[in-house]
Parts: sequence; structure tokens; C-alpha cells
Amino acid sequence: MSLCYLKNYKTIVFKLITMIMKTKISLKVAGFLTSVVLLGGTASANDSKPFPKEGIWRGVFNVSESKVPFNFEFKGKDPKHAILTLLNGSRRDEFHVERRGEDSIYVKMNTYDAALVAKVEADGTLTGEYRSLVPGFRGNSLPFVAEHGKSYRFVEAGKDIAPKHDISGKWEIKTYTKEAVPASIALLKQTGNKLTGVIMTVVGDTRELEGTVQGDEFELSGFTGPSPFIVRGKINDDNSITGEQGFGIYKNLKFDGQRNEKAELPDPYKLTFLKEGYKKLEFTFPDLNGKQVSLSDEKYKGKVVIIETIGTWCPNCTDQTVFLSPWFKKNQKRGVEAIAIGFEQKDDLEYAKYTLGKLRDKYEISYDILFGGIADKKIVAQKLPALNKFVAFPTTIIIDRKGDVREIYTGFTGTVTGKYFEEYEKKFNKVLDELIAEPIPAQIAATASAGTK
Repeated sequence: MSLCYLKNYKTIVFKLITMIMKTKISLKVAGFLTSVVLLGGTASANDSKPFPKEGIWRGVFNVSESKVPFNFEFKGKDPKHAILTLLNGSRRDEFHVERRGEDSIYVKMNTYDAALVAKVEADGTLTGEYRSLVPGFRGNSLPFVAEHGKSYRFVEAGKDIAPKHDISGKWEIKTYTKEAVPASIALLKQTGNKLTGVIMTVVGDTRELEGTVQGDEFELSGFTGPSPFIVRGKINDDNSITGEQGFGIYKNLKFDGQRNEKAELPDPYKLTFLKEGYKKLEFTFPDLNGKQVSLSDEKYKGKVVIIETIGTWCPNCTDQTVFLSPWFKKNQKRGVEAIAIGFEQKDDLEYAKYTLGKLRDKYEISYDILFGGIADKKIVAQKLPALNKFVAFPTTIIIDRKGDVREIYTGFTGTVTGKYFEEYEKKFNKVLDELIAEPIPAQIAATASAGTK
């Protein structure tokens, strides 16, 4: 704050006090007028506080002994207009920026209960951490440093090493864990040193990854709001690959891979199914206002119903919501309803009102959202006992007009997977069109008709 600035405000306050004494206005009014003047001074002073520069940035997370780079763009010269956009290949994810204190910013990861919290240092760099905001989740944070004007991901321009191999194509990936895990598939595209791609598993995909090939080594990373992801590997002389996948604050898995254009994941329509003797799905869960909702409610009778098991912490669930929300708005009048059952990181309805409410508002969800409980696959299986097992968030269950379960789809693969998403979308629409075309059961139609007389 400049001396001139201080002198001007001292003069204004002095004149204000003189006016108060002459006019004998009330102390309340005096206090209000004084605060307006002083607050005005503070607001102007805020303009000179440190704020990140506009442009491209490179950040690096410290994950144990590993470095995970990410890129973002900063637009806006003040908190009112500032947007931070995470960059991953062709993918863009935008987040609003808030000022916290004299020299810090706070970037909430939209519907994920986490944030980037950083200080603007004297040299213009950002230092801070990616922090879990879930109550009771202590220690779930990753420190990072970010520098303005650096657009590279792993290797600075001019320092590349010529790649020895081109690893574009489809790879069958085997990870090594204590549990038996089906192979995953990596879809990679290499142009010179630049590498982009996605890894698909039975539960979903990693979203778009961006990286590099240097000699006989490769690296990929991704950060879109949920915890960052890193892949590092070596291309062997026999053209196989070996390496390690890092899941941010969660775990690391070693893997090996073979190029295999015929590799496929297990059929997502056959992983989850109803136990013998079951045709229907039954449940009762509270909505975000605490009202108990069941599939047997009048609202759903004679309708085709889409059930989604989701969590706001789950990126593939978010991608599925981005697909379903506009689809539902377009098709609801055809005799369709949808229900999202959220399983969250705390078994608390008030917390779920906040997290699931954020999801509803962000993606303009017009179908019902219920709270199922804690995000645990075993808990989901207990609360939906008609299922043989529960494999993945999200899982889509489609119910016909008679209330019978007709299709169950495990996981969700987003648009970055190309033909896999296109095939999903095509079959989803085909199944729904067929079920919508089926007649409403006579007894339900008769009841509805009698109710309108």
C-alpha cells in the first residue's frame, strides 16, 4: 500500500469524523460510513496482492520418491475472473480460482472433494499441495511446485533423445498385484517423441494421458481433478514393455505388456448379473432431502428405468454422468426415468447432500439422486443383494416397463477410448429404444387410466 494511498484515506476519514461531530449523526451511521471507506481501501489494496501470471504453467507433484508432472493454463488477472485449466493431450478441465489470504490461491476440483492450495512466492512460482477435503481423511495430500511459462511435460524442448521404437497401437497390459486382476488395455499414439494414450480396465479408463518416448523409455501422466496418475516404462529388445503405474496418493503397480491388436477386455455386459431366482432389483434409499425412495414407487411403474451406482470421487462416474444427464433430458418424455445411487467417502447423509448436490448442480442432473452409503464394493453388494457381485463404480442397470432387469453394464469408458465409447453409445441407445417400444403392462396402464378419471 503506497504512502500516497494511506494519506488520501487518512484525509477522508478525518473529514468524515469532522462531519459526524458537526451533524451529530448517530454512532451506528458513523460506524457504517467509516467501515465503507476503510473496506473500499482494502478492496483497492487487494489489487496489488500477488496473483499467478496468466499463461501456461508446468507443475510437478512429489509422490513418495517420484515426480509427476502436469500442465495447466491460467487465465484472469483477479480472483473474480480467474480460471485454471488442466491440460492433458486434447482434454481440458476448467476450475475456478479463489484468493486465500494475502498471497495464496485455492482451486476446488469441482465435484471432487479435493483442492489445489498454493502460495504465490516472491519469484512468481507456486508452491502448495493437492489436498483431500473429505472430513477425517488426514494425510491425503501431495506437495507440488509450479513454474510459469514452461509448456513441456517431461523433457524440455531441444533436449529430446531420439526414440528407438514407435509404440503406437494396442497393448495388452498385465499388472502384478496380490489379487487376480484381469489384463488391461493401453491404446497409445506416438508422433516422434510425443506420446498420448489411455489405459482401459474392467472398471473404466484413466482418461487421456500425455507423455514422451526417450530412447527406449517412455513416460505418461494425467491429472484432471482426481488424484494424478503416472506411467513409466521401458521398451525391451523383443518389443515388449515393462514398467510401473502410480496412482497418486493410493498405490503403485508393476506391469508388463505385449502389443496385441486383438486384445479385448472381459465383456462388460457379462461381469455383473442377477443371482439365480431374481428378476427384479429392490432397494430403498434416501434422496438428498431425506425422503425414502424405492423402485416400487408410483413414479417408476410402467417406465423404463436406468439405475446408476456412482460416487463423486470417481472420475469414470463423472464421465458417465456427463453422458447420461443430457441424454435423459432429451429422452425422458418417451417414458424413461433414471436414478443415481451415490456411494460416498463418508457414510453421512449431510455430507452426501453436499457432494452429490455439487454433482447435480454442475452437470444439471434432472433425475433422482439417492444416497446409498459408504463407497465400498462389499457394502454395495449387501445393499443390492440381487446382484451376483459388485465389480465397479459406475455400474449401469437397465430395467424394463415390467420392472425386470434387462441389462447390466459394468464400468464406463469415455470418449477418449474412441470405438469403445462409440460401441457403448450405440448399444445403449439400441437397448433403450427397444425397451421404450415395449407396451406398458396392462395392469399398470389400467391403474393409470383409472387414476385420471
